Amino acid sequence: MTYKVILVKIDHRSSEAGKVQSILTEYGCNIKVRLGLHEVSKEFCANDGLVVLEVEGKQEELTAMMDALNAVDYVQAKLIEM
Repeated sequence: MTYKVILVKIDHRSSEAGKVQSILTEYGCNIKVRLGLHEVSKEFCANDGLVVLEVEGKQEELTAMMDALNAVDYVQAKLIEM
């Protein structure tokens, strides 16, 4: 079995999260699992974060999702297959 995971690094969550959310909603039927990570404490909330997506679908769909994510300022997306 092959697992397909897209890692999405967001460097300016406060300004870019809405754009990323819109793209993830558009490709929601390709997303099996979604996990968002960012540093949080009582004194601090990081403005960068990582979203881990387990994805499924045709390669063209996954490439289109990554292209859309990578077109957003301060966002990097990479597909990993294991």
